[in-house]
Amino acid sequence: MTSTTVFSPRSWAGIDDVVIVGGGLAGLFCALKLAPRPVSVLAAAPIGQGASSAWAQAGIAAAISEGDTTEKHLQDTIAAGAGIVDGKIAGTMIAEGPDRIDDLLRYGVPFDRDLEGRLAVSREAAHRESRVVGVRGDMAGRAIMEALIAEVRKTPSIRLLEGYVVEKLMTEGRYVTGVVARPERGKSKNRLAFPTRAVVLCSGGIGHLYTVTTNPGQSSGGGTGMAAQAGAVIADPEFVQFHPTSINVGRDPAPLATEALRGDGATLINGSGHRFMADLHEDAELAPRDVVARGIFAEVQAGRGAFLDCTKAIGTAFADRFPTVYNYCREAGIDPASEPIPVVPAAHYHMGGILVDADGRTSLDGLWAAGEVTSTGAHGANRLASNSLLEAVVFAGRIAEDIQGLLPAPKCDNWASPADESDDVVTESDSPELQCLRRTMSNCAGVIRDHDGLTAAARIIADLEARNHKARFGNMLTAAKFVVAGALRRAESRGAHFRSDMPDASPQWQKRTYLTLADADGVIRDAAERVAA
Repeated sequence: MTSTTVFSPRSWAGIDDVVIVGGGLAGLFCALKLAPRPVSVLAAAPIGQGASSAWAQAGIAAAISEGDTTEKHLQDTIAAGAGIVDGKIAGTMIAEGPDRIDDLLRYGVPFDRDLEGRLAVSREAAHRESRVVGVRGDMAGRAIMEALIAEVRKTPSIRLLEGYVVEKLMTEGRYVTGVVARPERGKSKNRLAFPTRAVVLCSGGIGHLYTVTTNPGQSSGGGTGMAAQAGAVIADPEFVQFHPTSINVGRDPAPLATEALRGDGATLINGSGHRFMADLHEDAELAPRDVVARGIFAEVQAGRGAFLDCTKAIGTAFADRFPTVYNYCREAGIDPASEPIPVVPAAHYHMGGILVDADGRTSLDGLWAAGEVTSTGAHGANRLASNSLLEAVVFAGRIAEDIQGLLPAPKCDNWASPADESDDVVTESDSPELQCLRRTMSNCAGVIRDHDGLTAAARIIADLEARNHKARFGNMLTAAKFVVAGALRRAESRGAHFRSDMPDASPQWQKRTYLTLADADGVIRDAAERVAA
């Protein structure tokens, strides 16, 4: 817990009518854009510490350099998305990117500049132009979050409630009326109800549902699960992006070797020194992420291992140009300037999530969502590198504008009252049930999938659900259920969803996936029954 005052909700008799769930980039940016309207941000961890945004290394993609255009950026985004990108949504996101970069500069983000004072840009995989704005090579996420946290802490209209795990959405019909949150261990045994007129979910992705991930433990699908249980439509859940180059040193979460290393010329080799990606794609190391992830996965599975060789392209400049990755390596006893880095694919980003429109509205009244918890359609089947932070700030800003127009006058209500006693003890380590779920998702719904593995995953999830009585784990199971159900239904391979039993894309499936909880339950039930039979 940080030294900053943590407000007890019991101490406020009447308070703002907007609650933001999540203290990452989308949540903080939305809160700042809503100022001076009073809002409260509920975060499970001390602000910034439980957010994937803080770990993002490369930066934000935006068409701001000479020779680049929003049209080129859109074309690259659509190409990476494997045929199912919502072009209108992606176009909106890309067009507003430069203005959101200006916002971040005003909030104090120290983006790199060239010798003439212009914003410096780098190139990443599947980008035809250099358009990624970063900070000291691999410190963009950390620097952006530090600047926003400082701005939030000095903004009087924003109240931070750190250490509150939101477990449930309160509803009346199709209208979301608030949230139920559990204080961290030691604060109280009671859950608290937070009535509000507007809930903005910015709770992150699902990476912690896998054994190897670059995401913090808070990214475990809670937002997707609780929204689905409240009746929200979930879109494209089968599309889970695996970052090709997490550093394979047995840490959980796995430290990340930024894509910018390959953009600057680092190569991928196996244990024999063979540059294997040159055999698999014309762009070699700069192929789309799903192609590179499968290439690395195949080498690791074959026992040859996979390594990122930065010794020639970066060499002795490594510590200065990429200090975060350098420190990760040195902590593991690796000198990346002189020896290759062992790498393995890790669950990194979920293209699926809560279906939202261009203003971040979900299918439930009173509920907005932004960031990785959503599926806007901008990423399609495979996110283009560094479009995630762009999506977070663009749609968080649009949500703030929408709420200001829809709810012009703040309304104070009684706020936060005991709901019921918590039955979900917080622990530092995963429970045996969660460990089982993580193994199942990695083994059966990971980089490479097939019908038999997905069916086995459905049975295990059904068994875990039958025995579970805890809200938090129930949200995780629900999120996992959607991934498996979407992957079973999509009878093809496309983008980040690869089925070895159906390795080709099908024109019939060149469309997005939309599932309700009843739909997902039906797929899981049918698959589990087939296994039992």
